[in-house]
Amino acid sequence: MYAGGPGTEAAAVLKADVAIIGAGAAGLSLAHRLSGHVSGALTPSVILIDAPPGPLRPGPRTWCFWEPGRGRFDAAVRAQWRHLRVRPPAGLAVDADIAPLRYKMIRSDDLESLVYRDLARSPNVRRFEAHADSVEETPGGALVLMTPSGSPPGALQARWVFDSRPLGTLPAARTTLLQHFLGWFVRTARPAFDPGTAELMDFRTPQPSDGLSFGYVLPTSPHEALVEYTEFSPRVLTASGYETALRHYCADVLSLGDVEIVATETGVIPMTDAPMPRRVGTSVFRIGAAGGATRPSTGYTFAGLQRQTHAVAAALRQGRRPVPPAAHSVRARTMDAVLLRALASGRIDGPDLFCRLFTRVPAARLLRFLDGRTNLLEDLAVGRHAPAGPMLRSAVELPCLPRRASA
Repeated sequence: MYAGGPGTEAAAVLKADVAIIGAGAAGLSLAHRLSGHVSGALTPSVILIDAPPGPLRPGPRTWCFWEPGRGRFDAAVRAQWRHLRVRPPAGLAVDADIAPLRYKMIRSDDLESLVYRDLARSPNVRRFEAHADSVEETPGGALVLMTPSGSPPGALQARWVFDSRPLGTLPAARTTLLQHFLGWFVRTARPAFDPGTAELMDFRTPQPSDGLSFGYVLPTSPHEALVEYTEFSPRVLTASGYETALRHYCADVLSLGDVEIVATETGVIPMTDAPMPRRVGTSVFRIGAAGGATRPSTGYTFAGLQRQTHAVAAALRQGRRPVPPAAHSVRARTMDAVLLRALASGRIDGPDLFCRLFTRVPAARLLRFLDGRTNLLEDLAVGRHAPAGPMLRSAVELPCLPRRASA
């Protein structure tokens, strides 16, 4: 709750211009962008509050995105691909050369290593391990009440606070689907993968009754890959349900034979048309997925949060009010709301739609469209390949649908 309260006078108080709560992709990215001096710009003091090892610190995870040429975090990129493949439930695969883009994969431990190495040399950014318990508005800023591991409670007074922690509950929405998955990093006894091509969506998986499913393969060598089973649907599966589906995909669809499971990852990404408030106090903001950086129609977040953190860092260095911008335009969010409604209502066949788009739209343009980087004419050119009747019906009924809180 972002409200003042008594009982904090006796706590030891740190001070900084900027407090960043959470060291996921958004928190790390903002801290990295604020690190060091920039000629002719302000250099704010920054404290990054990272949860101590334990249940509140997320496990290892993977972020993927596409961009042309070199990027800010290339030193943390584990692998990248110029070719993508989409497979329909039956028939020929669609292969796409996405040049000048590259599809890049970053593992969270690699990003942490890169950022923490740079922060260790930073004159103005400091990392602090603690549980952030609450944030209270104060005159001219905010107070973060926190509990360091093995130490008494303390507090951090900051002019600006950026909270990147996941939301406990989602705002009310007209449509919410979940993108949920289980992934294995596998090693095979025989060469089984094409390291030059990422399998973006393989729809040769059994389709659920309400939603869609697909396999996802990111090869790093002929013998190694991240292989995932993913669903877009209203409800998550049981642990055994994910394992059964992924074993089926590896054995019966990919025919991998004997595999060694090197590591695992799981996740649940809300795909929702709920508005995500980015400003929750006079000096308190949300960034990353909690601040609407996730693209509702795809679940991709990394590119959106880079746009947010770039804008926030620029505002802070220029002495402007650092309100995080919307990561996606109103037009993009409106199109996503229509698509989510069409998928959730069962009016469109998800695998057919995605395969049709990758078949008929140049891949680089389609990826820019999915990232919200296309203009109105390009959006219309992509949209004409979607089934007009179901999409129109979904668009017409949206204004009449009530927004409901998540169950």
